[in-house]
Amino acid sequence: MEETILNASERTMKPAQCRKAGYTPGVLYGDTLTNTLSVQFETAGLRKVLAGHGSNAKVWVMYDGAKKFGFIKEVQRHPVTARVTHIDVFLVSQDHEVKMQIPITFEGRDSLENLLLQIYKPVIEVFGTPALIPNTAVVDVSEMVPGDTITAKNFNFDKQLIITDSEDEIYAVITTLKESLIEPETEVVDETTTETET
Repeated sequence: MEETILNASERTMKPAQCRKAGYTPGVLYGDTLTNTLSVQFETAGLRKVLAGHGSNAKVWVMYDGAKKFGFIKEVQRHPVTARVTHIDVFLVSQDHEVKMQIPITFEGRDSLENLLLQIYKPVIEVFGTPALIPNTAVVDVSEMVPGDTITAKNFNFDKQLIITDSEDEIYAVITTLKESLIEPETEVVDETTTETET
């Protein structure tokens, strides 16, 4: 399994000071810890992880000289700038089964000429050991035709991984791209004249 590493250190500053110093405040918790730990993550490294693996990425956290496995559980962002302001990382042993929502990647969208991919649900929920859960669920839509739907059957997961969504859950549909024919508006000129009383 590819190791995505986040460096964390004990947080002693207030959140605003922490961000100003180039760190993102967060917490570590889970079945491998007895207490919740307030930590700070290197912001530059965190951005790379989120950009490359998404907000539910599996990560190895380097903290206090030890490397622990887990996944990003929650990402809080500023409502205006969308800047990450806080993250929660849930630490687990690799044989501990967990339920996770993972983002769906629709490959081959560029091959859908005059067709539209309508996405109804961009994530899929699965249950299993972290080692079996991918960072993203990939579906190839390049050969699909109008009317095709993406359901649980389109995902090629390990047999030990369980999809917890409903069997008839529809994640996306292929439809025909219809061009809207909009008639130009014509201005109606009122040619009647109004007599002014004198």
